Amino acid sequence: MSEFMIHRKILRQCGGDLEHAVKSRTTEQSSAEDIINVLEEVTTITKIGSSRTNYRKRVSPINLELEKFKFEKLNEAEISLHLSDTQENELSSLLYYHKEAFAADKEPLGMITGHEVDIILNFETPHSPRLRRPAYPASLKSREALEIHIKEILDLCVIKKVGHNEEVEIPTPVIVAWTNGKSRMAGDIRALNTYTVPDRYSIPKIQIALTQISQAVYTSIMDALEGFHQNVVTPRARKYLRIIVHCGVYEYLRMPFGIKNAPSHFQRMMN
Repeated sequence: MSEFMIHRKILRQCGGDLEHAVKSRTTEQSSAEDIINVLEEVTTITKIGSSRTNYRKRVSPINLELEKFKFEKLNEAEISLHLSDTQENELSSLLYYHKEAFAADKEPLGMITGHEVDIILNFETPHSPRLRRPAYPASLKSREALEIHIKEILDLCVIKKVGHNEEVEIPTPVIVAWTNGKSRMAGDIRALNTYTVPDRYSIPKIQIALTQISQAVYTSIMDALEGFHQNVVTPRARKYLRIIVHCGVYEYLRMPFGIKNAPSHFQRMMN
């Protein structure tokens, strides 16, 4: 039996119901792509209603892509059960037409344009000895964890390797923090923050923000994926954001977590 006949059989077994057909793909070892391809070749599908009356429904390319998006990208989305079918379809269509604004994973990481993060120190060179420190000693387990974290943000172009011939004036050592068996990399930037000129940009108070939306009928909440890392660091400031580990020196191309003025930069970007 041909692939086309197999997938058309799946569709017929589901009564022509596209949702049921796509959900059945795991048991039939068929992908949503396979089902969609079949539906693109079949101009109509038969869907049996509760009254057992047969009717035909035209399948358009837009509907096919939307259905594919719903079952592949929205299958884990938590959509309110209080929405009507019309509202749910409108929401799915809205998300589909703006799907480029949403991240399914971290690659490629988004980048904010129009604002760059700069760091200004409150003294001129030579730099304080507190800013020049070697890498912290780490256990074999922590070294392995560090290498994984470094590779992850290196692949995302959040950092880059500093060449052996480049001068390194302010290296920041990093530590590995363990919580419930999971590791997290953190730079010890206390000294850098001490000498950083503060940015007094106004940050809204939570109580005021809640008051402003208290009369809203609908509210939407969105979270920027790796939000700080979507802010670009100026070429001049990168030399202050170099971390040193057992496997070399790296500098941040995007704003790291924990630096002084990071909330101000992020708020300025949002405004």
